Amino acid sequence: MTNLSGKTALVTGSTSGIGLGIALSLAKAGANLILNGFGDASAVIAEVAQFGGKVGHHPADVSDPAQIAEMIAYAEREFGGVDILVNNAGIQHVAPVEDFPLERWDAIIAINLSSVFHGTRLSLPGMRAKGWGRIVNIASVHGQVGSANKSAYVAAKHGVIGLTKVVGLETATTNITCNAICPGWVLTPLVQKQIDARIATGVDPQQAQHDLLAEKQPSLEFVTPPQLGELVLFLCSEAGSQVRGAAWNIDGGWLAQ
Repeated sequence: MTNLSGKTALVTGSTSGIGLGIALSLAKAGANLILNGFGDASAVIAEVAQFGGKVGHHPADVSDPAQIAEMIAYAEREFGGVDILVNNAGIQHVAPVEDFPLERWDAIIAINLSSVFHGTRLSLPGMRAKGWGRIVNIASVHGQVGSANKSAYVAAKHGVIGLTKVVGLETATTNITCNAICPGWVLTPLVQKQIDARIATGVDPQQAQHDLLAEKQPSLEFVTPPQLGELVLFLCSEAGSQVRGAAWNIDGGWLAQ
């Protein structure tokens, strides 16, 4: 098992869903954790702290570069810096291009793409000073293929993969790696909304879930947050040290079609 004792991981958007699953995996491996998300995080902090590491929480709104800077400063002040950065925070909105609300486009680009840039640029100096670091960007299969009515999300996730490649090249001769993980359908609140929309038309809940998966994901099973957490652990391990600038699919066969 990967031993991350003494390392500090910052996972954005980690008070629920994919981010929490990744945070729990990192905590089990011995890492200290900085959680990020809105609202009262006391229950989530307790859940992560059960594994014995130091746990903190910062409520930064990652659409705001100044708040991201404050979060990295908090990490340096309270934890000695960020060793593992997992850029996970994301939002979604679905609409045709010509009807896409401008404020939703700007918010999705800010949270799903620009925050990855800002978190990375602010964390890299500390990683270079320590001589070790791991950056894992949670992209999506939509970073490699498109889907109708998801212009902002698809554009942002394509951008995340491009940024990942650049950072992977810029750190290629160091002990810092940067990679992207590209999940297919994960049963998160964002995906549940799409299932609920089908249910609202009179479709049986189980059928609604099956139909959503059947459109894209040949395994007919959701990817789980713990599976994503284990992949993050691999990328943090010595075995993953030569995985650089990669976009790793974990999608039930979506992109194999």
